[in-house]
Amino acid sequence: MRILSIQSSVAYGHVGNSAAVFPLQRMGHEVMPVFTVVFSNHTGYGSWKGPLLSGQNVRDVVAGIDERGGLDDVELVLSGYQGGDDIGDAILDAVALVKERNPGAVYACDPVLGSADSGCFVAPEVQHLIRDRVVPRADLITPNQFELGFITGTSPLTLDETLESVELARAQGPGSVLVTSVLRPDRPEGTIEMLAVTPDGAWIVQTPQLPFKANGSGDVTAALFSSQLRATGDPGAALARTAASVFELLENTLESGDRELRLVESQEAYVNPRRAFEVERIR
Repeated sequence: MRILSIQSSVAYGHVGNSAAVFPLQRMGHEVMPVFTVVFSNHTGYGSWKGPLLSGQNVRDVVAGIDERGGLDDVELVLSGYQGGDDIGDAILDAVALVKERNPGAVYACDPVLGSADSGCFVAPEVQHLIRDRVVPRADLITPNQFELGFITGTSPLTLDETLESVELARAQGPGSVLVTSVLRPDRPEGTIEMLAVTPDGAWIVQTPQLPFKANGSGDVTAALFSSQLRATGDPGAALARTAASVFELLENTLESGDRELRLVESQEAYVNPRRAFEVERIR
């Protein structure tokens, strides 16, 4: 599968394209990364070096790919953190061009807005961009529970509330939604869940909740699930494989004591994860 991934790039560590591209390549996909920033490291360190690229830079790179015929067989477009209207508009232009070349292509957007712990950490214009203009154009979105609530103007906690919020999001445009961190009050202690909803139904998977958060894990999750779903058309299988792969990646990172994802060291997890987690169809 040929994938166009428009995301950030860092030299040190793994977020954005520096998190998503290698797992996808290890799975056998042809990935064309287009960078929105070229930073030394992710901004969570408090300081970084390198340029923020413009929307025109993104358009130019995509146009050059198109001149080579590289968009003709793109089946999946990925996007993550969007730094402003300029980049957001360029990504939407790229999606439109890909779908012009291949109407069967899927646009998967990770609507990066914030988390329950930190609240929204993007500028107000980015909040409006994602909620009002990007989500309606996406075929698949991969929010966490907080981001799902922000997009839909709700505060989902229980599973029923989360499902209701998902349907509100789907009514805005995206046919499929992956909620990457469902923390319902009645879940077994020490667990976390992911919920996938498509036009074919709803599935949930539960894994142990590891006692840390690694930057870039959401980027890997979005890339793995969207590519698995696009390749197989089976939401339950895509959810099961994604949960197993990401859990193993996070477990390896935790055991290493490193702050950055053990992305390369965990490469077998993307194609042959050691563990399997039961997926339950709930609708």
